[in-house]
Amino acid sequence: MVVLAALDVDVDFNVDVLTGHDGVLRGASGGHSDTAAGAKLSVITIPSMRNGVPSIREKVQTVVTPGETVDVIVTEKGIAINPLRQDLLAKAKDAGLPVKDLRQLKAEIEKTTGIPDEVEFTDQIVGLVEYRDGTIIDSIRKVK
Repeated sequence: MVVLAALDVDVDFNVDVLTGHDGVLRGASGGHSDTAAGAKLSVITIPSMRNGVPSIREKVQTVVTPGETVDVIVTEKGIAINPLRQDLLAKAKDAGLPVKDLRQLKAEIEKTTGIPDEVEFTDQIVGLVEYRDGTIIDSIRKVK
């Protein structure tokens, strides 16, 4: 089992640990995707919002850890379990945990925060995200 943090997650369970909500590069992934893919259970902990900006988005700005390797998203507002893990979903519900659909959780948070404007980027690529198998899975563009 691995418990990891994130800057943002999206409704497809993709995780961004590189770029903040403003599109600015924050740091390195530090093996985030490696540990998520290698674990039998990967849990992402994230506050529901930071400085009034929701942490669950329709689409993350930079995919670092693909959603198919993320099992659970935990916030102080509830827990979302990846639909690929029906075994976990059943166990969590049986245990009485506050399990919610990730889109439902996103909507609840946005009632408080509103929906932020999307960041505007130029066409200039300033970084590439290389997945654990060497493929490029995303790019980071310069903020306008």
